[in-house]
Amino acid sequence: MTRTGLALALLMGSTTWGMAQQATDAIAPEAASGTQVATEGFGDLTQAARDGLAAKAEGRPVTAPDWMISAAHPLAVQAGARVLEQGGSAADAMVAVQVVLGLVEPQSSGLGGGAFLVWYDAATGEVTTLDGRETAPMAVTPTLFQDDQGQPLDFMEAVVGGRSVGTPGTPRLLETAHRKWGRANWAGLFQDGIDLAQNGFTVSPRLASLVASEGDALARYPATTDYFFPGGQPVAQGATLTNTAYADTLRALARDGADAFYDGPIADQIVAAVRGAEDNPGLLTRSDLSAYRVVERPAVCVAYRDHDVCGMGPPSSGGLTVGQILGMLGGYDLASLGAESPEAWRLIGDASRLAFADRGRFMADADHVAMPTQGLIDPAYLDERAALLQGDDSLPEVTAGQPGWSHAALWGQDSALELPSTTHISIVDGDGNALSMTTTIENGFGSRVMAAGFLLNNELTDFSFETHDADGWPIANAIAPGKRPRSSMAPTIVLKDDAPVMVIGSPGGSRIIGYVARAIVAHLDWGLDIQAAVAGPNLVNRFGPMDVEAGLPAALTDGLTAMGFELNETELTSGLQGIVVTPDGLQGGADPRREGVAIGG
Repeated sequence: MTRTGLALALLMGSTTWGMAQQATDAIAPEAASGTQVATEGFGDLTQAARDGLAAKAEGRPVTAPDWMISAAHPLAVQAGARVLEQGGSAADAMVAVQVVLGLVEPQSSGLGGGAFLVWYDAATGEVTTLDGRETAPMAVTPTLFQDDQGQPLDFMEAVVGGRSVGTPGTPRLLETAHRKWGRANWAGLFQDGIDLAQNGFTVSPRLASLVASEGDALARYPATTDYFFPGGQPVAQGATLTNTAYADTLRALARDGADAFYDGPIADQIVAAVRGAEDNPGLLTRSDLSAYRVVERPAVCVAYRDHDVCGMGPPSSGGLTVGQILGMLGGYDLASLGAESPEAWRLIGDASRLAFADRGRFMADADHVAMPTQGLIDPAYLDERAALLQGDDSLPEVTAGQPGWSHAALWGQDSALELPSTTHISIVDGDGNALSMTTTIENGFGSRVMAAGFLLNNELTDFSFETHDADGWPIANAIAPGKRPRSSMAPTIVLKDDAPVMVIGSPGGSRIIGYVARAIVAHLDWGLDIQAAVAGPNLVNRFGPMDVEAGLPAALTDGLTAMGFELNETELTSGLQGIVVTPDGLQGGADPRREGVAIGG
């Protein structure tokens, strides 16, 4: 559905979001005229990619019998689709998608960042997660993001430069996933990325717009300036952009594996860029790079509506917080209330506030701090928290709970920011394996420091800048050597009877949690197909005020205001990429707020 179609559907007063799809049919001429526009600006696309963009513009899911892939840029999705067409696994296709995304969507993810991956193995029925989150350099101190007076730095002052760069995890994650679940030739998975980097790709409307809006922050360092501002001007929509340095990096990875990234000339370039960043150098060393390891962790799973919702555990807060929200909502009949009911959104909003209160106090890298992981999703604890939702109005005050786990309650309340960039990949292959991976360099364009053809992350700013809260309690998510910063990334696989029925995830900083929970509710409770579920309006509640998109029905916004919610109308640029597995085949959807597409076969 187009953004205009979405707004019109809501303003027409549909009684459910399901009827919003019917409203879109009423404006089919507009959708049809927008289809041509939607397929322009990406260069040479396959017919399948064009069909996928047309389906998104018209508000309908892509359908296919055997495999499906949904990700944030058509060139990346068609690279992955070629792998699946040739019999590759979801892990193989993911590698091809990610290396292209790092080129054509550099503001969101890439080799200089990190990722979380959730995998369902069709042969064993097991759900596994891989933690490719960045790590803090071993030389960091608790005052890394404080000034000489011990006060926290301004956020962007900390972000731009080498200070914010953690040890990247994505290249090692790609290799680890391929070794565990891949079957295609490793080197061949890089060819689309190499060809596009060497010969050039078309600058998309979103990339051009974001570069132009960045201004001085993106033009602070010579390598970044030369790439994004050729001739002193921001790259233009429709221009052809080449990146021979990135092509060389991909060739090295294709030839020598991830070791080419963590040792040798590429590692030297990364360290030189980080430590040599003018005015704001970082602490990353060659030993930090060579010591990096991906960690396999158990999935966090919570029961909801006869389904198991499985996601990523610590250091991500995504699986736990999505699980807490849904676990608290399980005893309430959201289906009967409907998608435009203020009461339904009161429940969702306050469940989210309660979950975020726990997130701020308890959630961090469990390898470094004691964390009540199981206690936070224990059904008895969630029932206790859900009882707080009884009533007619929004909760006047929200605090962290008591999961009943020794000294964890002594942690202080964190206020760390996590800004909305990132990207997501959902894949189901021909054998029924499912992959959900959210990948990031954190803030848009990361640290703005570039090395070997790619941008480096600013992931260390996901740590708390303060070591103690206002009451003097230590903060679980404080920075420490080798520690992984807390994340909100929430790659999710929903299972029923031990088989996947939904693969979902989104970018969006700490709002990711609300986007993913909302999409799951939209599909499981309100019966929306996957395209309608990802396109539906966003209402996100984290710390108090409820962020809402423009164009919501007055009955909904007035009802929420009357219940005591403070509404903050703002842009909520989710990038949900989803797949639903049905008895009749696969359905794919892509968020109309971004440039993604679903392709199936």
